[in-house]
Amino acid sequence: MNTPQNPQQLAEQLAAELLIDAEIDDEGVQQLPPPTGPRWLLALGMVLIGINLRPALSSLAPVLGQVKTELGISATTAGLLTTLPVLGLGLFGALAPQLARRYGSERSIAGVLLLLACGIALRSQLGLHGLVIGSLLSGAAIGIIGVLLPGIVKRDFPTQAGLMTGVYTMALCLGAALAAGATVPLDQLFGQRWQPALAFWAIPALLALAVWWPQLHTHQQQHAGHWRVRGLWRDPLAWQVTIYMGLQSSLSYIVFGWMPSILIERGLTPLQAGLMMSLSIMTQVIASLGVPLLAQRCTDQRLPIACVMGMTLGGLLGMLYAPTTQLWLWAVLLGIGQGGAFSMALGLLVLRAPDAHVAAHLSGMAQGVGYTVAACGPLAAGIIHDIAGRWAPVGWLFGAIVAIALCAGWLAGRKLLVRARAERLD
Repeated sequence: MNTPQNPQQLAEQLAAELLIDAEIDDEGVQQLPPPTGPRWLLALGMVLIGINLRPALSSLAPVLGQVKTELGISATTAGLLTTLPVLGLGLFGALAPQLARRYGSERSIAGVLLLLACGIALRSQLGLHGLVIGSLLSGAAIGIIGVLLPGIVKRDFPTQAGLMTGVYTMALCLGAALAAGATVPLDQLFGQRWQPALAFWAIPALLALAVWWPQLHTHQQQHAGHWRVRGLWRDPLAWQVTIYMGLQSSLSYIVFGWMPSILIERGLTPLQAGLMMSLSIMTQVIASLGVPLLAQRCTDQRLPIACVMGMTLGGLLGMLYAPTTQLWLWAVLLGIGQGGAFSMALGLLVLRAPDAHVAAHLSGMAQGVGYTVAACGPLAAGIIHDIAGRWAPVGWLFGAIVAIALCAGWLAGRKLLVRARAERLD
């Protein structure tokens, strides 16, 4: 693999190789490009969709204490509510290529956006049952869109993939931050009622659907060749990348699900706790764009991974134990660490693969298995809180996850390639 000589070349290579078109399967069926349309409208639609891929994960946490009290559920059950969307990411993302091949990416995204809006709205109905079903549907929708949208970036913005990927990442963080910071004010606006505060986030999804609607087209399909990837699931390096991806994601979803509750127990108001999490998430934007550019100056990725995982652990422990007057500092440190850890995980999917076909399969393995593993984190945190009756012991969970993730990341960060190989069958 050729090493880029400057940060811009690195970003362009990562974008070009990582954003594998989700409409290409193992048998090589690739959809033709869509008819020409206003590119600004396509870009706007993608940004609005990106904004909608995190509110279902980050909007519940600021009002979770209120939900627990009103429904009379335990922290373990509440942990299940924060786990289900993440589980949906891992389990249902695999359906995306099949939907794209049958209906086209644009039509599939439109249908799944409607499913996302329905899932978010359902969380405000039918009590606990509505929360469970709605959370799972929302996670499934987010998982499918998350697989399909990068393929459209690669296909329709081939010379601007780096820029569009950066914009897409920023939209993800913006959506998460908005939901974390605005849900409590919405709850207060609706008279201390969490149901309409959660249902509100279906509106941006419907808005994104309206803007996306002109992108619906009738596609033809063409045969692009038969390919098969061998040996990936038996490769130790592939599993090291997967474990690192899953464990660093697990920490992120614990933050999405429980950080406001942790801060409220420490004396912050629900509004202050939501804004603190919003600050941390917004800080991830800078780190997710800057860390890969700094990492390319190293001979391999071990040192950058160690640094971002160390900052992540420091930020998490600071949020748990540091004086409350210093929490904003630890929130920023946590955002830098987690944003950098996530961007390094995405970078490894490219840097450890010998070609684009292997990169696509490694991405599917790491994200499918990884997000399923990540779903255990919020549930484990809730169980620990139920047993201990307080949040302080969760620091041990943070330490254990970071330690294992650091070991896996250190091995995955070596300048090696997975031994899996893509074979052309025809």
